[in-house]
Amino acid sequence: MPSRLQAEIKQTKPFTSRGAEALLSVLRTAAVLEHHLNDALRPHALTATQYNVLRILRGAGANGLCGREVAERMMSRVPDVSRLLERMEDMSLISRERDSADRRHVTARITARGLAILDQVAPALEGVERARVARLGAERLQDLIDGLAAFREGG
Repeated sequence: MPSRLQAEIKQTKPFTSRGAEALLSVLRTAAVLEHHLNDALRPHALTATQYNVLRILRGAGANGLCGREVAERMMSRVPDVSRLLERMEDMSLISRERDSADRRHVTARITARGLAILDQVAPALEGVERARVARLGAERLQDLIDGLAAFREGG
């Protein structure tokens, strides 16, 4: 009998190992979550990557962060953070300021508009969260968190 994942992706052959199935399951789950998050963000003309930057800069507070620091905190690697920040500045979601002592250092900060967008998208993202994790229960949710943390530590 095929596993749930096999049926979901219409795979007829069994997985070569439980580990292979686990890896593919994590990737499939990430893709499903990304799809739902993008659907929630789309009405606000925001991508998941831009949302992540706004979240990071909100957490940084008034001090802001340089592009390198933003890149280090991103959920997914972005090839050109400078260009991403430039586009977000053009959208008035963030501001950037060059250091007068070191012109190479540019600090990014979230704007009032960026904060307002985060407030606007919060209910939709909370809905995605509820729909995806509510049925797990506290113990299974903690097991998932712990299991995924162990998964990330592996490499």
